[in-house]
Amino acid sequence: MRPITGREELDLFSQLPYTLNEELADDLAAGRRRPEWMWVALCGERLLARVAWWGRAGDDTPFLLDIFDVDDSSADRDRVDIGVRLLRAATAAVVPAGARPPEYNRAVPPDWRELGVTRRIVEDRMLALERTGARQFVERLLLEWRPGTPLPEPRGRLAFRPVRSTEEILGLMTRVLDGTLDAHSRDNLARMSPREAAARHYEEELAHFRSPQDWWRIATMPDGEPVGFVTPARNDYNPVIGYLAVLPEHRGSGYIDEILAEGTRILSAQGVPRIRAATDLDNTPMANAFQRIGYVNFARRICMIWS
Repeated sequence: MRPITGREELDLFSQLPYTLNEELADDLAAGRRRPEWMWVALCGERLLARVAWWGRAGDDTPFLLDIFDVDDSSADRDRVDIGVRLLRAATAAVVPAGARPPEYNRAVPPDWRELGVTRRIVEDRMLALERTGARQFVERLLLEWRPGTPLPEPRGRLAFRPVRSTEEILGLMTRVLDGTLDAHSRDNLARMSPREAAARHYEEELAHFRSPQDWWRIATMPDGEPVGFVTPARNDYNPVIGYLAVLPEHRGSGYIDEILAEGTRILSAQGVPRIRAATDLDNTPMANAFQRIGYVNFARRICMIWS
C-alpha cells in the first residue's frame, strides 16, 4: 500500500473503472491532485484497491475524498477488508493528525438501488467507509440542462440586475439560510452563525469560480426589493448553477422557476455544451424547480462524513 509515484503511474491507478478517471491527468497538471494524495493497494502488479483526494490548486491539504474503489471483479471475499486497510493507511498519511477527514463523495446511477450489481458495488464502498468511522450524510441529485431544451418565457414579475458587491451577496446568502432545506447548510448552522456559514460557503465555492461575477443575478420586485439570486458560473469542469435561492419572505410564489430560468439563459448565451447543477434528494421544492426548467437527473451523489 503506497502513493503513486506520479503521472507515469496513472495507467496503473486507472485500472479500476470510474467516471473521474478521464479527469486525473488534467487534475494532476493543474495541482488539484497530488501523487501523494493518490494511493494504491497492490498484489504484485495487480491493483486491488485505490483511494484519492481532490483539493484546490495551491492548497496544502485536500478538500474532498472522491475516489475509493476496490476490485469488484475479484471473487476475493476480503476485498472490503483490503479497502478498509488502504483507507486507514492512506488517511493516516494524507490527513493531518487530529483533523476531521474530508467528506467522501461518489457519483452513482440515478437508479442504483434497483441495479443488483451496482448496488453491491456502492454498498461495498459504503461499508468500508463506515468501518473507518464514516456515516452517510446526504444523497444529492446531479442535474444537467442541454442546449435546445425549451426555456419558459419571462413572466415579467421580476427584474434582474448584476450583484453590486461581495457584501451584498453575502448578506443575501445569510438571509436565505433561514429555513434552508440544504443538508450542508444545516450542518454548518449547527456549528456556526448564519453569517459565518454564508462566508464559508462563499469562500469555499463561489470565490473559486472561473467566470466573471457579472453573470450573477439578483432578482427583484419592480420596486427594487430583492426576491432571490442565482450564480451562473464555470467551475474547474463545467458551466454550473452554483447557487440558487429565494428569500424566506418570498417563498411559495413560484419565483424560483423564473430565477433559475434567468441563470440558465445567461449560461446558454455563452454557447456552453451543457449546464450542471446539484441539489439534495430531499429538497423537493428545489428538485421540482430544476425539473420544470428542463434539467434532467443524470446521476446521484452519495455523501459521507466523519463525525
